[in-house]
Amino acid sequence: MNDYATIDESEFPLIRIRFTGEKSTDENFQRYLAQTRDCYRHKKKLAIIFDAREAGIPALSHQRMQADWLRENRGLMQDYCQGTAYVIPNKVIRAVLRVIFSLQKQPVPYKIFEKEAEAEKWVRGLDL
Repeated sequence: MNDYATIDESEFPLIRIRFTGEKSTDENFQRYLAQTRDCYRHKKKLAIIFDAREAGIPALSHQRMQADWLRENRGLMQDYCQGTAYVIPNKVIRAVLRVIFSLQKQPVPYKIFEKEAEAEKWVRGLDL
């Protein structure tokens, strides 16, 4: 089973989550959500750059799973996540993010960028 996303914590407290372009399945999407939750295991401030340049459109059921994940992990995110930057040059993928946030509001500050350098600059300006 190929990963829906890869997670790089080598620059902690900056975490990079890159979507691979793989089609979402129940298995790979649940693994992605579990790995994302695991980023909070240190219980320290962090920020995340979601790189969706290669992202495919997740199934509607997976968009709901993402919204449920946000709801279930709201407190954890509010306690530790200083912000999330989304690198999304594709307008369709931006619309998917809006659908997810219409189901469940993003509980921490976020911004959407077209370029990774812009996202990184914003994230590095957060209080980490």
